[in-house]
Amino acid sequence: MNALVSPNTLKGALRPILSARSVSRFYGERIGCADVSFDLWPGEVLGIVGESGSGKSTLLRCLSGIDRPDAGEVLFEATPGADFLEIFDLPEQDRRHLMRTAWGIVHQNPRDGLRMDVSAGGNVGERLMDRGDRHYGRIREAATEWLTRVEIEAGRIDDRPRQFSGGMQQRLQIARVLVSNPRLVFMDEPTGGLDVSVQARLLDLLRVLVRDLGLAAIIVTHDLAVARLLTDRLMVMKDGRVVETGLTDQVLDDPQHAYTQLLTSAVLAV
Repeated sequence: MNALVSPNTLKGALRPILSARSVSRFYGERIGCADVSFDLWPGEVLGIVGESGSGKSTLLRCLSGIDRPDAGEVLFEATPGADFLEIFDLPEQDRRHLMRTAWGIVHQNPRDGLRMDVSAGGNVGERLMDRGDRHYGRIREAATEWLTRVEIEAGRIDDRPRQFSGGMQQRLQIARVLVSNPRLVFMDEPTGGLDVSVQARLLDLLRVLVRDLGLAAIIVTHDLAVARLLTDRLMVMKDGRVVETGLTDQVLDDPQHAYTQLLTSAVLAV
């Protein structure tokens, strides 16, 4: 499909859920990300990989509405079949509501995605209340279920996040985001702080959820093993620019760009 076709011209056809068009952000003379364009399709998981400073986190912040790009646009289909929204044309209040309902963000530091003075159950329940749920019993039941799914004991539902380890805080943040069944999820190093066995189970859970719930997701990670397990397609970034993109297995097994070859060879050498 022509990447330059406006998503709003695709009514009645399979359409992307998110379209980035020449997204760029600069910090003075330094490039955060430059001229990034792609479509994300319903149910697709896109991985963004690269070394620290490659621009992947800057791009994620622009795509997710946290930072306004200096150039380009980000278009989002909030409900199936609706006109696309240019997220930075929305009033601040509407954009924040969108971020609390139609999509979710899993931050690298869970403290950025949790209310540390609110109970674990309250953190999860807030997302349901943002969606319009008001029945306390159902909200608490859903919170209990999701705490269990991310391997937090149900008996800790009234504990506050500050009482949890860093790994448990990350799991709580994931439960908070996914409980409301958003259409699109952004994840910045979603398995950071978790031990290997919990990481593996949580990755399996995320993989099942994005498939069974029809979620689209964009995942930033430095871990190519996580990218291989979770993502359908990869974008490799270096110095703020996309240097290679393609199906995940193709990129990792037969990298074409010298930088991607360096990344994959470094992993193999470990």
